[in-house]
Amino acid sequence: MNHRLSNSSDFSLNTFQTILRPTEAWTAIIALLVVTLLGSVAGAGKILNFIFPAGAFTVGIILYFRAPILYIGFTWWMWFITPLVRRLADYRSSFTDPSPILLAPFLVTIITLYTVLQYLTKSHKEGNLPFIFCLISLFYSFMIGLIQHSPVTVIIKLLDWVAPVLFGFHLSVNWRNYPHCRQNIQRTFFWGVLVMGVYGIIQYLFLPEWDRFWIIKSEMASAGSPKPFLLNVHSTMNDRGTFAIFMMAGLLLLFSSQGSANLPVSAAGLLSLMLTTVRTSWIGFLLGIIAIITSVKSSVQMRLILILLLTALCSVPLTTMEPFSGRIKDRIESFSNLQEDTSFQARGSIYEDQLNNALTNFAGDGIGGGTGDSGFLTILLQLGWLGAIFYCGGIVMMIFNLFKTRVTRLDSFASTARAIVLSTISMLPIGNLLDGVDGIIFWSFLGIGLAGNNYHIHQITRDKN
Repeated sequence: MNHRLSNSSDFSLNTFQTILRPTEAWTAIIALLVVTLLGSVAGAGKILNFIFPAGAFTVGIILYFRAPILYIGFTWWMWFITPLVRRLADYRSSFTDPSPILLAPFLVTIITLYTVLQYLTKSHKEGNLPFIFCLISLFYSFMIGLIQHSPVTVIIKLLDWVAPVLFGFHLSVNWRNYPHCRQNIQRTFFWGVLVMGVYGIIQYLFLPEWDRFWIIKSEMASAGSPKPFLLNVHSTMNDRGTFAIFMMAGLLLLFSSQGSANLPVSAAGLLSLMLTTVRTSWIGFLLGIIAIITSVKSSVQMRLILILLLTALCSVPLTTMEPFSGRIKDRIESFSNLQEDTSFQARGSIYEDQLNNALTNFAGDGIGGGTGDSGFLTILLQLGWLGAIFYCGGIVMMIFNLFKTRVTRLDSFASTARAIVLSTISMLPIGNLLDGVDGIIFWSFLGIGLAGNNYHIHQITRDKN
């Protein structure tokens, strides 16, 4: 990768000019944005159904080869906003389900298949062989799926499983550009938390008509009632759980990075996270904070604790004020009364019903088959024991490699990447967070975390020599 971003934290003229290079890359991005906005306003949703994913894929290819660092940020923004683009396109046109627009982030991410083909024979030397084990498992499950299910369904579901793994591999093998990737991801999530967090609060208070239209048409029960103050916030995402996971990761990144603007942005993000009422993501966020604080040196710990206290002072008062306090308070109180929590009881009942089927399913139903109420069950049901051995074995090997070294103790971003991986793994019992939109968080930070390890080990080795 030869694209470089300035390390300066202030937006000087040189920094601004650097960010806008290369010109053709930004021209392509702006053109896609303009066409999308004009199409949404003009009610050309049917046309956007095809123009947007095709345009996003084209822009992604341009960035991948001409501005590789910018490609990473563009890919994240596709995951951030594509569901909202779908709602805007449908609102003035007609509701389309399934919507081709939702393929856009997958198409942009799948471009990294080229990276896998480039580095396939070098994977064992770079320490990325576990990624290949996971891909072999998915290929096996794909073949089983083609035998048992509709080819169209299997191919679409294959994107869910494969795209996040490919992107994680892409980040891992480009460890030599780790500082620039790190800076790009930090900047992207800063603006992402700001946009998604503020929009989530606006959504809760006012509920834009395009969101109301989508909730009613899609019959999305998890969104709650399509009315202000009664909504489970999902912001720009299609699901409150997915939004909560993205916001959890973004808040952890802001928590561990420096910047005077981080506090108000974190406050908005934390409030929107609370308004999702997703308890598991709340717990995951707290586990992530603990993991970050305990993995860095004492001098860094004091700074992080101070940031945490200041963030709490900015956001906690908002959660105790109406119209926010009632909804958040009720959800918090449910922790102490799980025996009467209907969602908790229903999840336990479903888990018991699916467990026996998953444990006895040796070959698996294949991709596109049954899904369980937890990540472990879904893996066993679709991949079977044979596929699960390769898939889970690869993940275990990568997590071991991620945590076995302490050379990144002075790198708070690397510590945060590990914390996000740990938080995601802790939530697997209640849902499959390894594929689809949720999976991009786990695999991306697993990949960039491994890249951080390799980079710092290389730096230490070089300094000794």
